[in-house]
Formats: sequence, structure tokens, C-alpha cells
Amino acid sequence: MRAVDWPTEIAHRMRPDTLLELPASWVLLAIAAALVAALWPQAWYRLRVGITLVHELGHAAVGVAVGRRFTGFVLRGDMSGHAVTWGAPTGAGRVVSTWAGYPAPALLGALVSWLAVAGWAAPTLTALGLGLLLALFFARSVRTIAVTLTALAATGWLWWAANPVVQACALLGLGVVLVIGAWRHLATMRHGIRPQSDPGVLAQLTGVPAVLWLLSFALVCLGATWVVATEVYGLVRLG
Repeated sequence: MRAVDWPTEIAHRMRPDTLLELPASWVLLAIAAALVAALWPQAWYRLRVGITLVHELGHAAVGVAVGRRFTGFVLRGDMSGHAVTWGAPTGAGRVVSTWAGYPAPALLGALVSWLAVAGWAAPTLTALGLGLLLALFFARSVRTIAVTLTALAATGWLWWAANPVVQACALLGLGVVLVIGAWRHLATMRHGIRPQSDPGVLAQLTGVPAVLWLLSFALVCLGATWVVATEVYGLVRLG
């Protein structure tokens, strides 16, 4: 039995393939699967916690980027969650870290879709896997650990075992799910904006009405939708 050259195997799975061509049939299959996952109630009920995962890690990543300290996060079964970053209770850092949650799924969805189409699926999966592995150390409940481990296992399998076409189509489908999920997450506030919600807290921090913060989230989601739709249309048209 030939010994596995682990450094070579790992390096091979991190390389981009900018010459990769995605068959239109595979793209359509990935989009169809994503639409079922995001719109079919039974599937969405099980997958929606993934949107919350990205939402909370969005708070954490931006909080760390602006100098706050991330101490942990929790995911709940009702699609809610909580990430804790320590720092000044007011100021620009608190505002941008609070703002980052709702746009995070849409922004990540647009980014992974664009990278997948550009041939960067393998490096993207590498980065996602490392990010989830790091997030695991900050999970503060059994549910949160289970969800993060599941996402990590799925990402790891795609990174190690899937061929480049499957990787790219999976990321494209993930992008669609994340963007639709961002819209659905945002729609949970259609019955009213609670003071403890992100736009409610932003209104308290800045004096800007919560509805305007809600509008800013929607504009980001709209931009992300345009990016993903453009990528999908281009692939199908060329295919």
C-alpha cells in the first residue's frame, strides 16, 4: 500500500482551479436543490439555524476586526442566537459589530458564490473549514457545538472528497441558501422591531430610527441577490 503524502494531498486540496468550467446542468441542479432547502418548510425548519450561525459569527468577526473581544456564542432552536463581544458599550465599534449580524449571511452568500464561479472553491472551503474550527472553541451550548460540528463536517467532506465541479456547485448552492436565508431572517421582524433586536439596539446607540437600520440590511441583501443572480445567469447562459 502506497503511503499517503499528506502535505502534498493537503496542498492539492487548497489550490484554485481558475480554468474550471461548470456544466449548466450541474448549476441548475445545485440551484434547484438550494431552492428546495431554503423554501420547503420541512427543510428550512432544519437548516435555518445555519443562517443564525452565520449571523452570530458575523457579529463576532466584525467585533474582533474593530478591536472588541469575542468570548462566545449560543444558537437556539427558534432561529435566535447570541454572540458576546466585550469592549466599549457605545461608539463606532459597538455599532458596526451590532450591525454586522443580519447582513452577514447575504454577504457570505455572495462572496462564496463569486469565488466558486471564479474557480476558488477549494481555497474557499479551506477558509470556511478553518473558520468553523475556530468557532467551535467559542460555542457555549450543546446545540451550538452540534450545529457547528455538523457544518464543519460537511465542509470538511466537500474539501477532502468532492471533485472541483461538485465543490463549486455546492458553494454556489450554499450562496443561494444564504441569500434567501438572509431575506427570511430579515422577514422575522415584519411583525415589529423589538427594542432588544439588532435594529432596536442600533436605534438606541445612534438615535437613527430602527426602520432605517432595517432598510440598510435590506439594501445589502438586495445587492447580494444581484451578485448571485448575475453569476447564475452567466453560467446558465454560457452553458
